[in-house]
Amino acid sequence: MRLTQLYMPTLKDDPQDAEIQSHALLVRGAFIRKSASGIYSYLPLGYRIVRKIENIVRQEMDRAGSQEILMSAIQPREIWEATGRWERFGPEMFKLKDRNDREFCLGPTAEEYFTTLIKDEVKSYKQLPLNLYQIQTKYRDEKRPRFGINRTREFSMKDAYSFDRDPEGLEKSYMIMYRAYEKIFDRLELDYKIVEGDNGSMGGHKSHEFIALSEVGEGEIAYSENGKYAATVEKAPVDYPVGEKEEEKELEEVKTPNCKTIEEVSTYLEEDKAKCLKAIDLMANGEKVVVFIPGDRELNMAKLESYLMLPDHQIEMMSDEEIISIGSAPGFTGPKGLEDVRIILDKSVTKLQNLVIGANKESSHYINANYKRDFDGEIAEDLLLVKEEDTIPGTNDLYHFARGIEVGNIFQLGTKYAEGLHANYLDENGKEQVIWMGSYGVGVTRCVSAIAEQYLDEKGIAWPMVVAPYHAIVTVLKANDKSQAELGEKIYQDLIDQGFEVLIDDRKDRPGVKFNDRDLIGIPVRITVGRRAEEDIVEYSLRSDLDNKEEISSQEALDKASQYIKEHLNK
Repeated sequence: MRLTQLYMPTLKDDPQDAEIQSHALLVRGAFIRKSASGIYSYLPLGYRIVRKIENIVRQEMDRAGSQEILMSAIQPREIWEATGRWERFGPEMFKLKDRNDREFCLGPTAEEYFTTLIKDEVKSYKQLPLNLYQIQTKYRDEKRPRFGINRTREFSMKDAYSFDRDPEGLEKSYMIMYRAYEKIFDRLELDYKIVEGDNGSMGGHKSHEFIALSEVGEGEIAYSENGKYAATVEKAPVDYPVGEKEEEKELEEVKTPNCKTIEEVSTYLEEDKAKCLKAIDLMANGEKVVVFIPGDRELNMAKLESYLMLPDHQIEMMSDEEIISIGSAPGFTGPKGLEDVRIILDKSVTKLQNLVIGANKESSHYINANYKRDFDGEIAEDLLLVKEEDTIPGTNDLYHFARGIEVGNIFQLGTKYAEGLHANYLDENGKEQVIWMGSYGVGVTRCVSAIAEQYLDEKGIAWPMVVAPYHAIVTVLKANDKSQAELGEKIYQDLIDQGFEVLIDDRKDRPGVKFNDRDLIGIPVRITVGRRAEEDIVEYSLRSDLDNKEEISSQEALDKASQYIKEHLNK
């Protein structure tokens, strides 16, 4: 492709709305353009990268025995109602009506759709296992789209679904996808970790996330230094450290004027925050719930949702009026004497003695409160958010933390969707059984952002060969110089004849403009044709090593380029 023909409107300055460097460089390098909040167009260079990622995903899915299909992005309301997710999915779902007032959504995911597809045609155990996938656009009305194409309202995703006879079959399908995903992200040359994930609104029994490491990633992971354990912070278990058992003291009510926060109570009473019980007043799917945890910790909302068996978006904070209705006062909620409310205690609370708790009235707390003697509630095993200095349960290893971008996830869904949509099969004995399902997603466009984050520098993005929009670029410094133009054209055609993807910068711009654009768009192999063209001497360099340039004959440059491209395409 000639740059005089390529639609590549590069920019000198960062866009004003860019929150992270990769977003700025993707816009400046003419890979993407913002159409509206959370909606992007992919220009020629960017779309070539998307297609290359899709092809790698497609190849590994096909090798793993999955079969590609394509379903509509428009999904009918009825199938979502059958699983109870039409209302529960929340405000992220784009909903619409046709001219006959029939309701649909723009698919945010496709568990119901795939289950509906196979349920009337997969009827025998002989048809299982089955694995189907598609690469298609998904839609989620994100409350706050951010970080460029990291979190958008419209994105390209590969979603696959496995259908099996039993849990053992599901486990086998799950591990096949696990290994396929390792191959995908290895081929994309991403630095990533595989972590235990939270099932969230997907439901199911087991999940893993594939996290591309990045300081600007929205997700945080907790892992062991030896690599034996890794999980999202939402999933990571907490073994709360409890000191020596104390002798119980007499319960006493004390005044705590205007002390509503743990910090204020702890300071005023000169008590350790860990012993000041923290109350979180919530409405969970319409039910009044108060959760109590040690005051030095934070509530892990994902663990609570899992404990309550609620999907995302179903929990919100109580209003002051609702707090008063349970017999308390805002800022002074305690577990003693509440009415018409579900009280949930993190297990750690039951192991602590002589706690400070709210007295459920203004400016008052109890000191020396103890579980069972003074208050009670249902016990949840672990509702705490992991933090620095926590040890991994069952070991002496400290948690380490890193941020990252979730580029893939796999879920064991079990029978949730098959039961809701009546997807059954007949076993060897002619008895009807429910189908067991798994779900497997790769964020194709999110991979673009993750790769850009890991391969950027101050000049642009040094794309890995496997996803680079072109393999090589030939830069002709003076396009109107006959010797340079002819030698550049010869090198360009020779590389194309070898089957490589090549750009030639034949523009009549200044060399500085050409060099800046070349660095910005990050084509891996660079051959520069300049003042020594008549001697058949060119400059050869790599985008990944800007300091190392050499002047060699055009044939040597061709040989080095050919060898380098082949080596890096066949990793």
